[in-house]
Amino acid sequence: MDTKAFKRTLQHSENYNRKGFGHQAEVTTQLQSEYQSSLIQEIRDRNYILQRGDVTIRLAQAFGFCWGVERAVAMAYETRQHFPTEQIWITNEIIHNPSVNQRMQEMAVKFIPVETGKKDFTVVETNDVVILPAFGASIQEMQILHDKGCKIVDTTCPWVSKVWNTVEKHKKIDYTSIIHGKYKHEETVATSSFAGKYLIVLNLKEAQYVADYILNGGNREEFLQKFAKACSAGFDPDKDLERVGIANQTTMLKGETEQIGKLFERTMMQKYGTTELNEHFQSFNTICDATQERQDAMLELVQHDLDLMVVIGGFNSSNTTQLQQIAFEKGIPSYHIDSVDRIKSDNAIEHRQLNGELAIAQNWLPSGKIVVGVTSGASTPDKVVEDVIEKIFTLKA
Repeated sequence: MDTKAFKRTLQHSENYNRKGFGHQAEVTTQLQSEYQSSLIQEIRDRNYILQRGDVTIRLAQAFGFCWGVERAVAMAYETRQHFPTEQIWITNEIIHNPSVNQRMQEMAVKFIPVETGKKDFTVVETNDVVILPAFGASIQEMQILHDKGCKIVDTTCPWVSKVWNTVEKHKKIDYTSIIHGKYKHEETVATSSFAGKYLIVLNLKEAQYVADYILNGGNREEFLQKFAKACSAGFDPDKDLERVGIANQTTMLKGETEQIGKLFERTMMQKYGTTELNEHFQSFNTICDATQERQDAMLELVQHDLDLMVVIGGFNSSNTTQLQQIAFEKGIPSYHIDSVDRIKSDNAIEHRQLNGELAIAQNWLPSGKIVVGVTSGASTPDKVVEDVIEKIFTLKA
């Protein structure tokens, strides 16, 4: 499919909206009342530090809702106001935060059902309204909705769109897109749908495996089995890795994306020489500013003397997981929770481990004076962060 031509057709359709419906003022007031926090503002005003009794809270200097997430949520609220009686659907969670998605359901916004691992778009009827979430939707999903004659409200973050433009550039010059991301993640599914040939690598270890194959060859069947769910149809590692371009899921660790880009640049230089590098390698900066700011703030926060770290965000939020990874690598006792309800008592907290499994940590809150680092992912409202901080203050009172 000519994805660029289809996007142009879609964007000129009277059923497509990417700018909202003119209800910004009312929606802003509503979002402030539901998601903002006077306590969090107080901590900001106190240079991101607040002490009560034995507890000192150190808040990361960049955390929580990013501009793209705020925009997506505001557009979803506007859509409900503009279409008060129509059936509204979302192709995925609007953002990766349980409280926000629960609020969507309370507003009678439904999620496209998933049957045996596939979305069932048969429930959507002509003239229904369908919201595309902040991390986008695949080109195939957009085609289905366009063909049905639905009203499409596109809240895709411009940073995600920038990555789509990058893989389309790769496709135009017949380069394979090496995408740093999680092949199951909705954003990477969408990005790969705009690519021609692609290969998705999760981390530097997988990237090194691919680089070694480029330089030395290897077991083709093993390669294809390893990346069976993470490459384009008919992918041939012996031909399709001769010319590569780098792209990424916007919520991955910035440092690792940069390392992967440099690894493939060195690899292609080693294989084809410096004079031929530009014929075999392309790299554009597609690292999201907000993701970078939150990771940089976390790296600064963990330099302080912290007794523990609380990372707040949806359990399926990739950017929150990356923040947790930073605390883990620093060796700080840290707990990734999605809401205050995970804090059972001063003796028990239910949290998500980096392997994705939930665990109960005992005696997580030390006695005596403590310093607690706090941050949150880009999909987490300030109000959720406030609830967690107040709970810690209460338990230590």
